[in-house]
Amino acid sequence: MKALEGVRVLDMTHVQSGPSATQLLGWLGADVVKLEAPTGDITRQQLRDVPDVDSLYFTMLNCNKRSITLNMKSERGKELFTELVKSSDILVENFGPGAVDRMGFTWERLQELNPRLIYASIKGFGAGRYARFKAYEVIAQAMGGSMSTTGFEDGPPLATGAQIGDSGTGIHAVAGILAALYQRENTGKGQRVQVAMQHAVLNLCRVKLRDQQRLAHGPLKEYPNRTFGVEVPRSGNASGGGQPGWAVRCAPGGPNDYIYVIVQPVGWKPLSAIIGRPELADDPEWATPEARLPKLDKMFQLIEEWSSAHDKWTVLDRLNAENIPCGPILSTKELVEDDSLREEGIVVSVDHPERGEFVTVGSPLQLSDSPVEVRTPPLLGEHNQEIYAAFGVSADELAELKTNGVI
Repeated sequence: MKALEGVRVLDMTHVQSGPSATQLLGWLGADVVKLEAPTGDITRQQLRDVPDVDSLYFTMLNCNKRSITLNMKSERGKELFTELVKSSDILVENFGPGAVDRMGFTWERLQELNPRLIYASIKGFGAGRYARFKAYEVIAQAMGGSMSTTGFEDGPPLATGAQIGDSGTGIHAVAGILAALYQRENTGKGQRVQVAMQHAVLNLCRVKLRDQQRLAHGPLKEYPNRTFGVEVPRSGNASGGGQPGWAVRCAPGGPNDYIYVIVQPVGWKPLSAIIGRPELADDPEWATPEARLPKLDKMFQLIEEWSSAHDKWTVLDRLNAENIPCGPILSTKELVEDDSLREEGIVVSVDHPERGEFVTVGSPLQLSDSPVEVRTPPLLGEHNQEIYAAFGVSADELAELKTNGVI
């Protein structure tokens, strides 16, 4: 039995933030019914690499789901939606603000139909001044504190490759949904769960707000920056935490031939020996963290003079042998081909009925009694018959509804 077996999720989401959340619920065992307009989730067509086949954008966010189609503007569509709400435990949507209300299904109406329903909404922003703004991944990064603190001191703000605005918000939504589901066990009542992309990104940037307050007491010594203003600066690859770190170049000097090294107090002596500078272990100018802080750039330059003569895997082995925290910069190609990640089930191959095999990310949530099998995403409307039949829709009516554009 899976952790969420018996839980029905009505998935009215599209693009990435919502589908990433509902896919996690599906991996945990919920029956996720993806409700799409007859034209389908827009990502089925976006960034296609194979003509007339669902894109990887869609397939990698919609595994372990069933798909039905429905035109919510039609009266019969509203009737069928009412039945879907009554039979669901969780409804998740990420439309623009008020979109579901305008369909005639306010939170109050949904409560009337199903008092146990958990209604989760993912929006770009909270109810304040930004509420009606359009939100996309990088806009959420821009307005949540990520971009202003990402990049190098003398360069422009940068977006991160990790989708912290979309998928990061989806994970926050899952936490809220599961909490509401657990509370329902005690109260018998459903509730609203609301998560904003800006809020989720800000939560992920909380250490930068920590440093914003620390600035009131002087420069941030853990940062390599030479000057400080009134805002937390961009600081390149510095961790900004209690243990200084940096990405140092390795041979043969390709775009991802780097390894990230963290220098802990206990690691300085073995590290200085590895890089061929053992005398620095006892040199008063280098021996203590306090002595090294003002010259972090020089410290990592010394490390790079050694690392640049070796490939990143050799550097990894040498440093790990002395328990020095480090990690190679892994490219997307290296990750897809990583045997260890394959064995761990976090990089998986999935058979698709139309495109054939594709590679995707497996569930990062691993439960001992609820194993995850990543199943192929549904074709558009693939499960119309089996789901609508439960509401008394005959095969003849189903064909008529399709002809009339209701499904």
